[in-house]
Amino acid sequence: MKSPHSQHQYQVRFDWGTTGARVVGDGADVVVWVDVLAGAAWDPPEVDAIVIAGSLNNRRAVADWVLARQGDKGDRFTVAVVAVGELQYDASPRFALEDLLAAGAIIDALADLGIDYCSPEAAAASASFTGLRNATAHLIGSSGSGQELTRAGRRGEVDEATDLDVSSEVPILREFPHA
Repeated sequence: MKSPHSQHQYQVRFDWGTTGARVVGDGADVVVWVDVLAGAAWDPPEVDAIVIAGSLNNRRAVADWVLARQGDKGDRFTVAVVAVGELQYDASPRFALEDLLAAGAIIDALADLGIDYCSPEAAAASASFTGLRNATAHLIGSSGSGQELTRAGRRGEVDEATDLDVSSEVPILREFPHA
């Protein structure tokens, strides 16, 4: 019997970090690895699924990619969206606002295409983006991660990371193991 945390009955799932990816990625066709400011020291998870990179920049491209794969499969294509998070100074994981908002943006883009059988966790992530969409750039820039990069002279990276739908690329981080 699967854990209720696996969200296995839903087409679109959401969780945090490598551990969460393993849990919601079980049985998924793709894991969308969302690391907006690329600060975490975690590699994409070893899961039995394709792992792609998602962000605010390519959220529509990711949704289009998923829809095309679902068409190729001819059946429901299960998506596990995973917000990477960041590391505290003591190397413990911490919540990263930018990853939550980008994960929600990707889930919102999937819903726009009709891929909307979402777990409660995915629905909440999507609602965080849709409710804060107009403030996303400000919130990310003002977040702990945004301030940290700004203080390090890297404000341009923060500003570029908040641009919606400016990339049509969907980087594949790990190929499907059985391909």
